[in-house]
Amino acid sequence: MSQPLIVEIDQSPETLKEVFRRGGIIAYPTETFYGLGVDPFSTDALERLFKLKGRPGGKPVLVVIRDVAELNGLVAEIPPHARTLMERHWPGPLTIVFRARKKLPALLTGNTGKIGVRLSSSPLTRRLLEILSSPLTSTSANPSGREPARDHTEVLQYFGDGVDVIIKTAERLKARQPSTVVDVTAERPVVIREGAVKIEEI
Repeated sequence: MSQPLIVEIDQSPETLKEVFRRGGIIAYPTETFYGLGVDPFSTDALERLFKLKGRPGGKPVLVVIRDVAELNGLVAEIPPHARTLMERHWPGPLTIVFRARKKLPALLTGNTGKIGVRLSSSPLTRRLLEILSSPLTSTSANPSGREPARDHTEVLQYFGDGVDVIIKTAERLKARQPSTVVDVTAERPVVIREGAVKIEEI
């Protein structure tokens, strides 16, 4: 069985771009766990991602962005209370659920009409987004129901050549919790999942 390419973040930027453009899957470190990244605007890439994880089709996939300006291609509106959360907690482990733009693939939103977005505080994630010049999916790197991968060897054990590229880190990721998820589509923010950012901080 062939192996995925295992690289450091700046070792093969052109390869990363090429893999992304052809709908490939990139496993990469975030500020919490390893994530699986594909082009969030490509239905074919999303289908491959869901199949790899064994993920139910009705579950939306969150997206990481380089800067707030990239929200324009993903969300229908940014409510005032969302801006407050962004100012307090971005970059960082807070995923904010917005109303999605109608053009987004149904797999990405899980047919909910909503999209979860995070501005990552991980230098490696931010560098990858800079290389790709695009938002990127960031579902955890694990088969559905398993523990998230914390280093490139665990990604390899889970998926083998199911992923195209794994970006390795010098150390195992030490986060204990995933990102906190907050829905801002109602009049008041609703915490969907408490994680690294505590409810009292919202």
